[in-house]
Amino acid sequence: MLYVFINLIFNIFNKNTLNMKLDALHSKILEQLQRNARISNTAIANQVGISSPAVTERIKKLEDSGIIEGYYAKVSHFELGYDFRALITVRAFMGRLQPFLHKVKTLDEVINCYRITGNENIVMEVVLQNQRHLEKLIDQLITYGETKTQIILSNVVSNHPILQK
Repeated sequence: MLYVFINLIFNIFNKNTLNMKLDALHSKILEQLQRNARISNTAIANQVGISSPAVTERIKKLEDSGIIEGYYAKVSHFELGYDFRALITVRAFMGRLQPFLHKVKTLDEVINCYRITGNENIVMEVVLQNQRHLEKLIDQLITYGETKTQIILSNVVSNHPILQK
């Protein structure tokens, strides 16, 4: 009995997504929202074949369960004055990983940062105005570890919808 109570409390506070059963309609709704987060519930309803209030209810459940984590605007780095993007990996020096993890959160150039396995500890996606901007950023990073940089030429796949298996 105590286990059931503790499990119930855990599920309430942690938004346990394992309890939500996803069906084909949920998957279709998620696909539409991933392609265009501003699509109206009416438009989704027309495409998946249910009423607009039913779509609204399903989206609310997807949000409450944590499956939908948020909605974002896709912004052009080029139009904001950043002429290129790069991937930078960092292999942190002994004892420098934690200070780096604090520092990276303050760098405006970093648009994504991941801890990874392998020889490097970190991979970051950055936006840069020019080569001098890249050099200044690397000069900041090398105090934390060895860096490797790859310039991104183009997107092959970008924000592809995650579909239910």
